[in-house]
Amino acid sequence: MEETSTPRAQWLRGVLDMCLLALMAESPVYGYELTVRLAKVGLEVADGSIYPALARLRKRELVEVERRSGDGGPTRTYYRPSEAGMQTLRSWSRDWNELAASIGCIINQTARKEP
Repeated sequence: MEETSTPRAQWLRGVLDMCLLALMAESPVYGYELTVRLAKVGLEVADGSIYPALARLRKRELVEVERRSGDGGPTRTYYRPSEAGMQTLRSWSRDWNELAASIGCIINQTARKEP
């Protein structure tokens, strides 16, 4: 089967859980709001990716959930990192920063060699 997704989409799949935890750490959020907030920073993620990621985080006990009734709308499920989720986010953030710096060194080195 031929791979049709872009490298950017593949990279985002690899860091989506970390991005979701980081957004939740700012304040409790519901699923659709995560989609909107990701889009605001240029990361287009379908609902079909968000909800399975939230289920993974919940299964791993990295998030806590709270059901809140809407103002005349449907009840929403809000997510926030658990203590384990915050520890995981800190660990993933350190790992990400180290990886991004290493990749940056390689890419920048190659870019400097081009005429």
